[in-house]
Amino acid sequence: MTRIFGRQVPGEIVALGIAEALLAFAVMYAVPGTSGAPALAPDAANVAAVLAFTAAATAAMIGLYRLEICLDRKRLLPSAALAGALAFPAALLVGGLLHPGRSASGLAVALMLWVACIVAIRSLFSCAVRRGWFVRRVLVLGCGRRAARMAGLLRRGAEFEPVMAWGLPLSAAALKAARIWCVVVAADDGGESHAEQLLDCKLRGIRVLQDGCFCELHLGRVDLGDADAGWLLHSDGFRGGRLYRASKRLADIVLGSAMLAAAAPVMLLTALLVRLDSRGAVLYRQERVGLDGKTFTLLKFRSMDADAEAAGAPRWAQGQDPRVTRVGAIIRPLRIDELPQLVNVLRGEMSLTGPRPERPEFVEELGRVIPFYHQRSYVKPGLTGWAQVNFRYGASVADSREKLAYDLYYMKNRSLVLDFLILLATVRVVLFREGAR
Repeated sequence: MTRIFGRQVPGEIVALGIAEALLAFAVMYAVPGTSGAPALAPDAANVAAVLAFTAAATAAMIGLYRLEICLDRKRLLPSAALAGALAFPAALLVGGLLHPGRSASGLAVALMLWVACIVAIRSLFSCAVRRGWFVRRVLVLGCGRRAARMAGLLRRGAEFEPVMAWGLPLSAAALKAARIWCVVVAADDGGESHAEQLLDCKLRGIRVLQDGCFCELHLGRVDLGDADAGWLLHSDGFRGGRLYRASKRLADIVLGSAMLAAAAPVMLLTALLVRLDSRGAVLYRQERVGLDGKTFTLLKFRSMDADAEAAGAPRWAQGQDPRVTRVGAIIRPLRIDELPQLVNVLRGEMSLTGPRPERPEFVEELGRVIPFYHQRSYVKPGLTGWAQVNFRYGASVADSREKLAYDLYYMKNRSLVLDFLILLATVRVVLFREGAR
């Protein structure tokens, strides 16, 4: 594992990113006309390096370096093609600024060749992952509900393979022979009954982590199963000083204004289509719970029938919801219906990043059954957030509990860098319609 921007990134993903960046440089440098300078000239290498970085950054932005993308063969080619399509105008602009003589046709050829190489490399990488070359075996020390929950979390992805501790000697030699990468302590006594053996394993180079710590470092979430007020009180994080708040507010105003201006044509067209498609107001106003539990009026383009809640009781949105209009079926997956919330951001009622604001009725209901649910209102709600880019659309109490695990992680580790990573990941979520209903 390699720590990048506070996140644990698998070494094979880092190696894949470096290999593809070098490949992009080689392609940009070798294809005639891409750099606009003679071959082997220093200027050609400089321009090729910048173009390669632009292409690689675009790939990272849309999520090409997520392990599940590498394993999804149906999604690999569209993802690589989309990366090339998005990288082309960006590289065209960057290359034009650095060297006006650079050929657009040469750049297009280079990007197509780059996409083809990415597909080939990812196919080989996918085969290696499927054969278990990079899987990390994790020994779950414990029994009962706590250990079972930890094993279930590990089984969700292809990165870890849980191994229960039954019958396996807790010694460094035995663990190394079994190719154990890490020992996760999920025992009710915190591993005290095995403290001496665990210490010996740790001193001999085997990772030993508590289940809560492992969840935060490697799964990007807080383990709600055994978290209590004492753990939240004494654990590191939950910072948010004046400088961070001021910087985030400035970013909200600058980026929010730019996004609102850029989205204005789409918003005008959407407003017209909503008006022509069905009766009712163009904008849908709904009370949501914001910072410190205060309510505010959230703005959205109406994507459901005007009488969607004629019975008076709020309802969760469901898959294939019959209340969704024809225009709503288009704008909801693309998140276009949420663009008016940029006005909420500029007003200061929301931020670009943060926990999604919920309706007061749902907050009251969820707060009764989910511990620490009300604590998510200690930070300003966001247009997008860590939970939205890591978990599907929440439409039940169980989903809300899962999303809270990610929201608490964000609150505990929030920073401008994490906010930036969330915004980049949101591009992937929107483009591939992840979790939309």
